[in-house]
Amino acid sequence: MKATADAVEIAEAVKGGQVTARAVTEAALKRIERHNPMLGAFTDVTAERALEQAELVDSKIRNAMDPGPLAGVPFAVKNLYDIKGITTRAGSKINRDNPPAARDATLVSRLEAAGAVLLGGLNMDEYAYGFTGENAHDGPSRNPHALDRMTGGSSAGPAAAVAGGLVPLSLGSDTNGSIRVPASFCGLFGLKPTYGRLSRAHSFPFVSSLDHLGPLARSTRDLALAYDTLQGFDEADPAQTKRVNEPTFARLKHPIPGLRIAVAGEYFLGAPEVQAQVQKVAKALEVTKTVTLPDAQAARAAAFLITMAEGAALHLDRLRQRPDDFDPEVRDRLLAGTMLPAVWVERAQKLRRVFRDRVLKLFDGVDAILAPATPMKAPLLGQKTAMFGGVELPVRPNLGIFTQPISFIGLPVVTVPVWQYGEDLPLGVQVIAAPWREDVCLRIAHQLETAGVCKAPVAQGFAD
Repeated sequence: MKATADAVEIAEAVKGGQVTARAVTEAALKRIERHNPMLGAFTDVTAERALEQAELVDSKIRNAMDPGPLAGVPFAVKNLYDIKGITTRAGSKINRDNPPAARDATLVSRLEAAGAVLLGGLNMDEYAYGFTGENAHDGPSRNPHALDRMTGGSSAGPAAAVAGGLVPLSLGSDTNGSIRVPASFCGLFGLKPTYGRLSRAHSFPFVSSLDHLGPLARSTRDLALAYDTLQGFDEADPAQTKRVNEPTFARLKHPIPGLRIAVAGEYFLGAPEVQAQVQKVAKALEVTKTVTLPDAQAARAAAFLITMAEGAALHLDRLRQRPDDFDPEVRDRLLAGTMLPAVWVERAQKLRRVFRDRVLKLFDGVDAILAPATPMKAPLLGQKTAMFGGVELPVRPNLGIFTQPISFIGLPVVTVPVWQYGEDLPLGVQVIAAPWREDVCLRIAHQLETAGVCKAPVAQGFAD
């Protein structure tokens, strides 16, 4: 199978006997060997395990057994997911002294149970605390569409691996925007589900009250199929909500009658090039309404405070015992979190409830809201500052300016990649829905993809 094949195509070909899962896996491993040195996507390659899983899929097909909906589909996961037999590094130097994981993360197990083939662990910002994808220990992940540019983070490797055609599907995490920012920079479809929807069990946390796990892909049907496979209650995640599975793949092409969509205004306007991407999507969907998310700027500030406080508490012992083994930029932000007054964090949590209630009221009048995913296209690797709303600010903490208010209250989002004519880098647009309405986000995204408004190609030079 070519690098441009998506997960649905691969699974259909494997189940139909046009290609074996082993052949698909071997081709993907060769692409990783060839391209990963320049992309910096993989930190761990599980070749032996992958070939064993591929053989299991092929054996099921030979014996007329159902190999699963993702039969033979290669995938890889951010290296904060537990992979049995491999130390879960979470992008850090310190974690490498830990013993290998005793079992797989729940979401890894679910994809493999569906016939998918795990190829390894992927690069990320240290402890998921960053938006650039520049890891001080493993080196940066590079944007496949422009190798001198950032992938975005912290799900940097997952984005580079999919946009570079190494795998059609990856799993990342999103606390303040860590799926949506790299999806925007690398031109991918990314899903941040409702908080509590998918199990986070056996993954390394960052901010438990804000952490989400989810997939990145090059097509909406891959995103929906992966999401359906990942659903299911898991007692091992105490924050997961017990809900029945709500499949989306079979209904992806079904329009929602009377769908009401609005554009987020004021705080979410962004620079002219950002506004242009949102308006392109709005025009395609015939959207004319604008809504205001009240107190969005305050909500982002509150998300920052909670992130700093919870992140610092999680890493306090490591900060005391091994401060020199942190990336200095991560360490300093965590240290700042240890000094926050408790009353600030308390007020941030109170604002969180107020903000959530006010935003949820907006969904009485609309089914989805459009907003930019990032304030700019992918910056250059090593770039330290950029202009945000006419003010020069540090890049690393501020690329999530449009994503943080949304994950702050756990809303489901699909990021869709938008390319303007003649441009070689994309910008993402967030399609935001009410809690548990991932189906709305996915169907809108699929409509945009079908209309050609949004697309997620393998980067030139990596197609085969």
